[in-house]
Amino acid sequence: MIVFPHAKINLGLNVLEKRPDGFHNIESLFYPIRLCDVLEIVENRLNSEKKIELANSGLPTDCELEDNLVFKAASSVALKFDIPAIKIHLHKIIPSGAGLGGGSSDSAFTIKLLNDLFELKMSVEDMKKLASELGSDCTYFISGGAQLVTGVGDKLEKLSIDLSDYYLAIIKPKVHINTASAYSKINPSTPTEYISSIINTDVHNWKENLKNDFEVVVVGENSEIEKIKLLMYEKSALYVSMTGSGSAVFGMFKEMPELKISNDDWFVWTGKM
Repeated sequence: MIVFPHAKINLGLNVLEKRPDGFHNIESLFYPIRLCDVLEIVENRLNSEKKIELANSGLPTDCELEDNLVFKAASSVALKFDIPAIKIHLHKIIPSGAGLGGGSSDSAFTIKLLNDLFELKMSVEDMKKLASELGSDCTYFISGGAQLVTGVGDKLEKLSIDLSDYYLAIIKPKVHINTASAYSKINPSTPTEYISSIINTDVHNWKENLKNDFEVVVVGENSEIEKIKLLMYEKSALYVSMTGSGSAVFGMFKEMPELKISNDDWFVWTGKM
């Protein structure tokens, strides 16, 4: 059985007050995009001694097997249910460390695929609970769609927003952003206007009003990200922002952009939203 775990972009990201548990409350709109990985899981009838076999292809995952979120998700399901030995093949197209949620999506789709493949009868809430143990973003990908994310990423609210008339460009430079370090350099504040309000205004207003708090920190330390933002606006982007804590940058366009990129270190993707 094959599925296609999709990436997401953050339309705005407010880092709010720090909580007593050390985490920050946030506000962001997660929006699904067509960029996706390929995930296949089959029953392993040839080697039942090894419960889970995972093979990777495509872009590097940059982690050990035990730390791979797909392996962790499959292991969590295997601990909860008596499933047969399985073989997993993950073909990575979504770059890691980009703020696109690729690993989180892969893990959530692993849970959903195993639920369907072996008829485990987990409800959406059951799968969300399992996903939440793997990471805050993982929960979102169980149900997907456009969702307002608050709290520490654990509170999700479905929104009716359709951006399918627009085109999208994503560029990720060869820059690694340490999320914990970026959080430590942000001065949390209460926004003058919340994302839930801004998102209902015309897209042309977003450039001035829809902000990602991580950009102040990250752009100051990585000039390539500012260079990418300027490039997209030069190509007539309506709105450009970093997604998550970076380092990927996305631009929204009214028509398919023609990006002539000569930098081989940059990951580039364009498509319909």
